[in-house]
Amino acid sequence: MKHPEIERLDRDGILKLQQDGLTDMGRRLGECEIWRTHFAQAGMRPEDLATPDGLANAPMMEKSLLRDHYPFPFLTTPMEQVERFVATSGTTGLPVMFGMTHQDLHSLLPYQMERLLTAAGVKQGYRAYQGYGYGLWIGGLALDLGFSALNCTNFPIGPGRGELAARWLRDHHYDVASMSPLWLMTLVQAARQQGINPKTDWQLKVAILGGQSVSAEFRAQLEAEMPEGFMSHNIYGTTEAGGPVLAISTPYTHADDELHLLNEDTIITEILDPNTFKPVSEGEVGEIVITTIRKQASPVLRWRTRDLVRLSKNPYDCPSGRRGMRKIGRIIGRSDDMIKFKGVIVFPSQVEDVIAGVSGVVKEAWQIYLDKEASTIGTMTVAVEATLVDQRPADHIIADIKREINARLGITIHVECHNEGTLPRYEAKATRVLHRSEKS
Repeated sequence: MKHPEIERLDRDGILKLQQDGLTDMGRRLGECEIWRTHFAQAGMRPEDLATPDGLANAPMMEKSLLRDHYPFPFLTTPMEQVERFVATSGTTGLPVMFGMTHQDLHSLLPYQMERLLTAAGVKQGYRAYQGYGYGLWIGGLALDLGFSALNCTNFPIGPGRGELAARWLRDHHYDVASMSPLWLMTLVQAARQQGINPKTDWQLKVAILGGQSVSAEFRAQLEAEMPEGFMSHNIYGTTEAGGPVLAISTPYTHADDELHLLNEDTIITEILDPNTFKPVSEGEVGEIVITTIRKQASPVLRWRTRDLVRLSKNPYDCPSGRRGMRKIGRIIGRSDDMIKFKGVIVFPSQVEDVIAGVSGVVKEAWQIYLDKEASTIGTMTVAVEATLVDQRPADHIIADIKREINARLGITIHVECHNEGTLPRYEAKATRVLHRSEKS
C-alpha cells in the first residue's frame, strides 16, 4: 500500500474524512456566487453540506448544466490561480473545460494516481510505456504524474505508431504499459506481423488499461499473449473526477473482475438507482455519481457520470486489508449508451462479451450499427472481422454470433463478417454504436 494510514481505515474512518471534506467544500463553494445560486435552486446553501444529510439533498450536476455556463463553468478559483485546463472529449457535444490549480495538478492528482498504480502492482523504477493521449485530454497527463510520483522511467509515446511501438516494447524492455486495451491487442498483432513474440520478446509485467471496459474473456485472451506473470488492470475515472482516479483492479480483485474505489478519501462515489437516486444495495446496479471534495479549481458536486456499475456483493471484503473503500464490478455501460431494441435493453458490453467468446474473430475490431425505420430502431447489425490466421468461414462466425446473442439477450440481429483490417481501430476510447441513415 502507498498510503496505509488511509487505505486501512474502516468505513467509519472513511466516512469521517468525507464529512470533513464536505464541510470544507461547502465553505469554499459558499464564497462563489455561481455555487450559491446553484444550491438556492434546491433551497439550500453550500454550507449545508456540513450537515449529515447535506450531500443527499444537494442538487445534482450533469453536462447540460455545465454547457449552460460556457466557457469556464463553475470555476471556483480566480483564473490567475489556474495553472492548466483539461477538457472532456466532446464526443457528445461541445467539450467542457475544467481548471486545475497548482495543488490540483502537483499535489492531489499525483497523490491519487500513485495510490492506484501501486495497488495495481506498479513498482518504483519500472520503465513505463505511457500510451494515453495528450493535449487537453487528462489521460496522458495523469499517468505521467503518477509514474513520476513512483520514480518510474517514463516513455511518453502516446497512441499511434503501432509497428514502431511493438519493436520498442521489445527493445526498451518496458515493465508497465498504460493505454487502451484495444490498442494493446492491436500492438500484439503488430508485433506478430514483424516476427516478434510478445510472450517471449516483451518484458511487460502489468498493463493499466482504460478508455473502455472490456470483458473478462477479452482480458484473459490478452493476458495469454503476454509474458508469464503478466496481469492487466482496468483503471476508471472521468475528466470531471479529475482524471482516471476513481478505481482500479488489483491482484486481489482481478479474479472477480472487480475494481477497488481507492480514492474515497478525496472523491465521494455514490452508486445510485438512476430512476430513484437512492443508494443501491450490495450486488445491485446503479449509476456512479461523484463529488470531488478536495479539488480546488473546478470541483463537481453529485456529478452524474451516466456510467452504470454493479456494487460488489462483498464491497468491503478484500484480502488486501483495505476495509473502508468499496469494490465495484467493471463498467457495464452508460445509461445514455443503452440500446432499447424490440423492447429489450442491450448494452454494448454484452455484445462484446459474445464476440470475445467466438473463435476466429478479431477481438479489438467490431461495431454495432442501428438502422432506423421512421422513429424507431428497425434493425441492429453487429459487424466483426474474421482473423486471417484462423481462416474460419464467415458463415460459421455469423451463425455463432447470432445464436449466442439470441440465447443471451433474446433478440435476433443481423451480423456482418468482414476481412481483417476493414473496421476502424481505436487508439483511445472506442465508439461502438453508430446510427445509420433513417429509412422511411
